[in-house]
Amino acid sequence: MRTHEIMEINKELIAASSTPIVLAILAGEDSYGYAILQQVRELSGGGMQWTDGMLYPVLHRLERNGYIRGRWGVSDTGRRRKYYSITEQGLAELSEQRKQWQTVDAALRKIWVAASLPGGWTLSPTPT
Repeated sequence: MRTHEIMEINKELIAASSTPIVLAILAGEDSYGYAILQQVRELSGGGMQWTDGMLYPVLHRLERNGYIRGRWGVSDTGRRRKYYSITEQGLAELSEQRKQWQTVDAALRKIWVAASLPGGWTLSPTPT
């Protein structure tokens, strides 16, 4: 039996990735806080363990910025919950965030491949 080691992810990386993650989840379907926390945990294979104290300020900021809209509703169990949905402005922001993260991801992948080569890698001077 194999045990999975949970990696502690740097707080700055969590903060930087929270907007595109939440917007992407809400682009799929409307959701509420606890369900978003569960999705993040599932999508990351348990590697990202967000808390209420981290998520709700993000949701409030996204709502203030007009990227998401909150509405109160009642769950199947009769519990009152605030459901969030992405707005058109939020979809545009998600598209921009996706482009930025893809650029960062591509650069990191190239760096890691080069760094794994014998002798490592060095920055080549920019041709003039």
